[in-house]
Amino acid sequence: MKHLASALLACSGVLASAPAWADLGAPVRIEGGLVAGAVAKDPAIRVFRGLPFAAAPVGNLRFRPPAPVTPWQGVRAASKPGLVCPQVRTPDIEGLVIGEDCLNLDVYTGATSSRERRPVMVWFHGGTRGAGGSSQEIFDGSALAKKGVVVVVVNYRGGPLGMLATPELSRESGHNASGNYGLMDNVASLKWVQRNIAQFGGDPAKVTIFGESFGAGTVNFLSLTPAAKGLFKRRITQSHSLYSRDPVLQEKGTRYVSLQDGEKAGERFMQILGVKKAAELRQLPWQKLFDAFTASFNQISWTYVIDGYVLPRNYSQTYAANAHADVDALTGENRDENGAAADTAFDRVAAGAAVPPYSLSLLPRSEYLAFVHQRYGAMADEYLKLYPADTDRQAFETANAAIRDNIQISPWMWAQETTPKRDKAVFIYMFSKAPPDPDHDVRGAYHGADVRYVFDNPQSNWRAQDRRVADMMSSYWVNFAKTGNPNGRGLPRWPAFDGKTEQTMELGNRFETIPFPSAAKIAFWKRFYASQPAQ
Repeated sequence: MKHLASALLACSGVLASAPAWADLGAPVRIEGGLVAGAVAKDPAIRVFRGLPFAAAPVGNLRFRPPAPVTPWQGVRAASKPGLVCPQVRTPDIEGLVIGEDCLNLDVYTGATSSRERRPVMVWFHGGTRGAGGSSQEIFDGSALAKKGVVVVVVNYRGGPLGMLATPELSRESGHNASGNYGLMDNVASLKWVQRNIAQFGGDPAKVTIFGESFGAGTVNFLSLTPAAKGLFKRRITQSHSLYSRDPVLQEKGTRYVSLQDGEKAGERFMQILGVKKAAELRQLPWQKLFDAFTASFNQISWTYVIDGYVLPRNYSQTYAANAHADVDALTGENRDENGAAADTAFDRVAAGAAVPPYSLSLLPRSEYLAFVHQRYGAMADEYLKLYPADTDRQAFETANAAIRDNIQISPWMWAQETTPKRDKAVFIYMFSKAPPDPDHDVRGAYHGADVRYVFDNPQSNWRAQDRRVADMMSSYWVNFAKTGNPNGRGLPRWPAFDGKTEQTMELGNRFETIPFPSAAKIAFWKRFYASQPAQ
């Protein structure tokens, strides 16, 4: 990690202003050299793909902070996707080209001059412990760029390449810290934006970071690290901005480990690989690392590390010190994530439909009751009075209700926790639109269902309502990036969080505020949170 200081210093300057261009089809000069983009799927938008923001993290640079870009000669073609970072292959990433020289990003812009100063939206993809990539079709930024922003989609290291901590790696860092390489990649990408985005008509003073699932967790951690201070003005988290005493926080893409636990997990990982030294780790093919990653997945909590350096404090400690990023925020959850399912799921499963993964509400009643007593302990009886589970159907219905109550109350309390000394705007939502997929009546508005609507990237089976929802969602997001307020002409009014009014904005099936749960249920959840450790 001794490279971090030099890398961050290299990121602190700003390129000299380039002359205006008549057509973004002409080469653009960025750090490293000239690049030539291509027409995006919308002919009004240009896309520059695979732009390196750091050197290839290979050989001796593996398990180190990102290093400065190596310059190139001539004009670099930027019309095709760059490599996405090594990961376990899933259906979501079929067709993507994987390799370690993956610290690159895509830029979508409709600007016609470098003198323009359009707001910038930087997307950090989600996926299992950082799996995924900028070249996934769902993240095409053309539609957002068409509405007047510059969109940046970032690739970063995940899994062991982005999160491995060991005692040896900590010692060699010079800071007694290891494990946050993926987060440092994202800091480096934001510094690249500060230095280069004006060349594409973007305004480095108006950067909004946004992400979903593990990407939302990344946005949360970027809001905690001093290394990202001043690099963004606004933040959007699609899932998982939760109160620091909500145990769900440590079950999702927002979880973390202590340096001690991370190093112990790293030693277990090395035992699985049969190696003892960092030098051996750096010589192994990345495929071997990810074979071991798959084998270790149920043993090791792969995530970022509270290392005392990149992440000096956890959530509650950072908020208490008022040391988190002082930025506007927009955040929310999906109606049927965190274990909930569509209201029609019980009957559909009874008729033979497959149970989707992680569906708490579709557990057999006996298993659900066991979960209730394990989770709520001495408060389980009080929970069951508010959310009774006397039959299988009732257990399903009230489990859904409890999960949805929690995903209203927890983000609202997060906003209370993070804003008492701030005057920044916060907007909270619940997304309720189920995509028209074959399992529509089981999964509902599942985890990740919002992403395609936010990017306004339609599927062939979309109906008029889907297109309307996507237009409104993307407009809210772009308005927020432009002004810090999602409201705008033709959109239902979305009230800001004021610390007093207990309400959430529903986005999807309807666009209106929805009331909070009953006072008795709010009181229960507050007492339950108070009984949990601060995270």
